[in-house]
Amino acid sequence: MKALILSCGTGGGHNEAGKAVCEALRLRGHEAVFFKDYLRLAGKRTDQVVCNLYVKSVSSFPPAFQAAYALGRGVSSLNRSLRIKSPVYYMNGLVGRPLEEFLQKGGFDVVVMPHLFPAETFTKLKNKGLPLPLTVAIGTDYTCIPFWEETDCDYYVLPHADCAADFERRGLPKEKLVPLGIPVPLAYSQREGKQAVRARLGLQEQGKYLLVMGGSMGAGKLPELVRAIQGECQRQSTEATIFVVCGSNRRLFSALLEAFRGDPAVRVKSYLENIADYMKACDLLFTKPGGLTTTESAVTRIPTVLLEPISGCERANAEFFVSHGMALAPRGTQAQAQEGVALLRSPERRRAMLRAQEGCLSPRAAIDLVDFLERIVKKRAERMA
Repeated sequence: MKALILSCGTGGGHNEAGKAVCEALRLRGHEAVFFKDYLRLAGKRTDQVVCNLYVKSVSSFPPAFQAAYALGRGVSSLNRSLRIKSPVYYMNGLVGRPLEEFLQKGGFDVVVMPHLFPAETFTKLKNKGLPLPLTVAIGTDYTCIPFWEETDCDYYVLPHADCAADFERRGLPKEKLVPLGIPVPLAYSQREGKQAVRARLGLQEQGKYLLVMGGSMGAGKLPELVRAIQGECQRQSTEATIFVVCGSNRRLFSALLEAFRGDPAVRVKSYLENIADYMKACDLLFTKPGGLTTTESAVTRIPTVLLEPISGCERANAEFFVSHGMALAPRGTQAQAQEGVALLRSPERRRAMLRAQEGCLSPRAAIDLVDFLERIVKKRAERMA
């Protein structure tokens, strides 16, 4: 089987899911081509403009991003009722010609899309009546984001069976929904003892380690949060070392370095290739509720405190994780620090959260997806023979 995975750089989670699918396909002996910056088919400048606009709105102007998401959901609902397509559909339709040429050369059996944009383009090609490979989209948030319902893929992989009703309400056909879970790279699902991972990272066997993450774009009030965590640790007589990861946000990285210069209990990182190791080594995670990061935390089995959501989809992610007992989501920096440190001091509550994570999300989502693709591609080939 030859698979094409198409993603886009508007947030690191989509590419993480694509990487996981690519990894699982290759482990099974299939050929996989991973195109993580799909918009480059329309030109390097188009890709840069779209991705930079997204990154700046998320990291620098969260209220504007929240408003845009809410507007998009309203427009999406209106377009569905009027049976018309959105500007998002027509924008991605511009990539149709170069994508068509790419497909003609590739000979792919299946296209997997952990992002809305390429699904929109394939819908445009499908509406033109072109012969296409099997198309499989992956929802990377625990809700149906705007405009999924105007796409026409063969299947949609859902994060969890409990999300199906939301996707159906938004207009996606029930028979196309496959609740296999969000694929995450194998590094997160491979079981290792905490002490072994700490030894590999050069950390002490004993002691408490906290991981604070602002996502791939460094969103959130991380300096204030770290100060609040330190204050709560002191108030609750708890010593802890805090790793702070701020992604691609250089301004935030500089601010954190300046704020905690000379403080041995705070270690500031811009980006970590081996973030799965740090999740396994640490005792508690503070993170914004992105779909991939929350899934990775649950698959890794680390007690988690979710920070303020930026968009409607992140709010839905937080609600899903809290309702299933897999994380806490206090409102406000001080409450996040207070409840996080209290969770750190309660072995019983941490064990309960880890049991909830284990019972709700499977670490096999990527492998299960490959199993599904093998079955469907085989059936499709037999029908066409």
